[in-house]
Amino acid sequence: MPDHLPLVKYSRAPGYQPRGEENQYNAWYVKTEVKGAAQGKLQGKTVVLKDNVMLAGVPMMNGSSLVEGYVPDIDATIVTRLLDAGATIVGKAHCENLSMSGGSHTNSKGPVHNPHKRGYSAGGSSSGSAVLVAAGEVDLAIGGDQGGSIRHPAACCGIYGMKPTYGLVPYTGIWSGAVYVDHTGPLTNNVEDNALMLEVIAGADGYDPRQSNVKTQRYTEALQGKDGLKGMKIAVVKEGYFMQENGAAHGSMGLSIGQPTRLRAPAEKDVDEKVKAAAAALKSLGATVEEVSIPMHLVGSALFTPIAIEGATQNIMLDASYMVGRNDLYVTSLMDFFRNWRNRANELPESLKLVSMFGTYIKKYYGNRYYGKAINLSRLLRAEYDKVLNEYDLLAMPTTIKAPPMPAPDASREEYVKGCVPYHANTCPQNITRHPAMAIPCGMSEGLPISLMLIGKHFDESTIYRAAHGFQEGTNWKEM
Repeated sequence: MPDHLPLVKYSRAPGYQPRGEENQYNAWYVKTEVKGAAQGKLQGKTVVLKDNVMLAGVPMMNGSSLVEGYVPDIDATIVTRLLDAGATIVGKAHCENLSMSGGSHTNSKGPVHNPHKRGYSAGGSSSGSAVLVAAGEVDLAIGGDQGGSIRHPAACCGIYGMKPTYGLVPYTGIWSGAVYVDHTGPLTNNVEDNALMLEVIAGADGYDPRQSNVKTQRYTEALQGKDGLKGMKIAVVKEGYFMQENGAAHGSMGLSIGQPTRLRAPAEKDVDEKVKAAAAALKSLGATVEEVSIPMHLVGSALFTPIAIEGATQNIMLDASYMVGRNDLYVTSLMDFFRNWRNRANELPESLKLVSMFGTYIKKYYGNRYYGKAINLSRLLRAEYDKVLNEYDLLAMPTTIKAPPMPAPDASREEYVKGCVPYHANTCPQNITRHPAMAIPCGMSEGLPISLMLIGKHFDESTIYRAAHGFQEGTNWKEM
């Protein structure tokens, strides 16, 4: 019998891979043009898709030579929604190898360069998406976020990146990294476009098993200019700063964290200072801004590690991104295509070899106990965030460090892997607690952007947008 798949609505061509000056940052994988409806909220807007998003008839490689040659036969739900809203999709942006890096040096077609400083990371894994927005080559971009992969590149490139509440935006037709932490959302040059794009792509689609009791809002209606910050209460999380005081911190359950500086490396004083200045600006614009302590935030990345490593090993490497037992839309053409990776495993980047071997080792000797324990403890972290969010509208902290130099072509395995992993201490906790979080540019240092992150209540992206728009309209982040 023929497979039962959604119909492809809009005509398109396969496109081409741009070279040379047409792709100066190596951010493009494919350029094409798919025109949407004649009218709609996104009429006249150009959109690039992270190359783990399916666009029927247009090649997708998800950053990996193992996938090169695959052409999807469906459009992701968000693609249909963007086109129905009048957007024009102009291509696919390079992402990291199988979307598994916080740096931008792992794509099989070569590194993606930061538009502010060549040779520096653009952040990952939605590297190309952020670069093309920051460089002004597209209006809007789609990113994906399992541990910070929307917010890292947004921070490194000086743009706005929203990781929505888990399940708010359907992941149907997008290559899954680990089902428990899969998020997709908008990358834009301003808050208005970000809110408008989320308004178009949010909502249940009837396929995605990640979606439950989804609550959408008219996000653009939350934008009130710099007056929007008046009366808001924002809690700056002390443990989010990279420079921590010496001594141990203790969680509410008696958990001794100890040596928090070891969990915050690399420490960057200028990042902390710029974020503190941003907090002062929020206060000057009418918000109540107070520092709070959430000690358990410091172990968020530790809880994330087994969820991400064991989840990705099972989901990507063993199940070709489609685990059984889910009421999902199964793209069997991708499942068939990727099964052959075992015969070409030498083509995996060093970081994914490490993840796969470690995940397999844990599974063999310990089963799923650490994965299960991390899920259980993540509920405590979620409760700690919610306790503060019951008293405040938003949490605030630095998004990540400044963009670091990329590993050299002849870098050791250790340097290559290190370039993939050390940037997610503040971002990955919200992937396992599922709170919405947005990266907002708030300054420059050494020629590179610095980013503030705002975290809100579940399904309350509107409050984040209200504050972000107030900050955007009341400051000039490039001069901060």
